[in-house]
Amino acid sequence: MYDLLVVGAGPYGLSIASHAAAAGLSLRVLGRPMASWRDHMPRGMFLKSEPWASSLSDPEGRRRLETYCAGRGVAARHGEPVPVELFASYGLWFARNAVPDVDERTVTRVGVCSGGFEVLTADGEVLRARAVALAIGVMPFVEMPSALSGLGPERVSHSSHHGDLSRFRGRDVTVIGGGQAALETAALLTEQGTRTRVLARADGLSWNDVPPDWERPWWRSARAPHTGLGCGWRNWFYAERPGLFRRLPEPTRVRITASALGPAGAWWVRDRVEGAVELMLGHEVTSAHGSGTGVRLEAVDRDGTPTRLETDHVIAATGFRARRERLGLLDDELRAGLAVLPDGSPEVGRDFESSVPGLFMAGLITASAFGPAMRFVHGAGFTAGTLVRGVRRRLRTGTGRGRIPAPGEGRRRGSDRGLSAGL
Repeated sequence: MYDLLVVGAGPYGLSIASHAAAAGLSLRVLGRPMASWRDHMPRGMFLKSEPWASSLSDPEGRRRLETYCAGRGVAARHGEPVPVELFASYGLWFARNAVPDVDERTVTRVGVCSGGFEVLTADGEVLRARAVALAIGVMPFVEMPSALSGLGPERVSHSSHHGDLSRFRGRDVTVIGGGQAALETAALLTEQGTRTRVLARADGLSWNDVPPDWERPWWRSARAPHTGLGCGWRNWFYAERPGLFRRLPEPTRVRITASALGPAGAWWVRDRVEGAVELMLGHEVTSAHGSGTGVRLEAVDRDGTPTRLETDHVIAATGFRARRERLGLLDDELRAGLAVLPDGSPEVGRDFESSVPGLFMAGLITASAFGPAMRFVHGAGFTAGTLVRGVRRRLRTGTGRGRIPAPGEGRRRGSDRGLSAGL
């Protein structure tokens, strides 16, 4: 029986595995390394985060992005976005050099067994561990507008479902959304010869500013420090103090997570969208129907005026929503035993342990507890160190291993733990 099974091999899973290996835990890492970055982001995309805020985490800090780039003669400069392809290759290098061998098999089920947990792989093998860390990224939490339900993937898809946009060359595509995924997808489509429009509920698009120089007068830095989530003291708090963020009242945390760092395009994509892509702002889709081989969209503007348009395909760049019921790889009993926050995401304690003892969470699914940093690679460092300390604490105490709280008990335990721990 392993000490820890890490399910997922993206930035968070690999970082957790690196810290766990350094701590001497016996572990197994399952999942295809950097799968989302390799399979679900088209060539030509860039990271929105600065290079210095886009590193995976190893305990000694020897496997940072800038180290990888320097070894290959590639610049990683402040103010210059990092190509997705470069970041994915960096993640594979990190996996080879900072993590025990990754088992690339897919996990199909996680359940409880005597003394811990059991994990079933796609080829039928059962692995057991005293603790499990779920670092499954964003793909299980795809959010699609209800108006688009009922149409198959040949007509409607999510922006994260595309590692290659070339099949849309010469066609008509409508992208729904006003954030970075929508705007960058629209830019890439337009640049390859696709007739593209962006349809968004907002009356105007928001754009991030060009980042100020790294070297600045001290008083400018004091007024708006650089952080892994952008400039400013508010962003500094989100980026650098997730543990303190968790001490905020629960309603405040949930509200901030839902609203902070909202939909906005990166400064470097603005000129590729404005004047190049058709924009239908202030419109909301009310229904969608198959029409020939394409889609007929019905929408209304702010005044309630209806609009109808025909398009070959709809790409919904409508983000992700981390909810307990979307954790489909947990067996029914285990999933039902998770206490949840008001937004439907699982409640986690100060060290990322869920209400089920020994079951830890990482990444987007913990944003309502630890803040907006958990939506970005930058949050992997805090998560990895804190979570592994929590696993070691759990292994030492052994309290309640493999026991699922009774209905209602998990919520009381999670709330009491958060109040008494104070971190």
